[in-house]
Amino acid sequence: MKKKNTLSFEKKIMRLEEISDLLEAEDTQLEDAIKFFEEGIELSKECLISLKSAELKITELKKKIDSINISSKEAGRKNTGGENS
Repeated sequence: MKKKNTLSFEKKIMRLEEISDLLEAEDTQLEDAIKFFEEGIELSKECLISLKSAELKITELKKKIDSINISSKEAGRKNTGGENS
């Protein structure tokens, strides 16, 4: 069940929900449950990696915005002569 790598984050979450339902079903055989559980663990791992990557990107973008804001404030002070205030 390694083919799930190409799924989007949202599709992986949807598949995890399906797997959860299958694991809760009374008629799911033990061998199938183990396969579903294994697939769910792999999908969970991939989703966590995606979330960590997104978190890192957001942190980097925030730093860029902060540096732009700091630069524009400094430029404003220099243009208005506000450094002696």
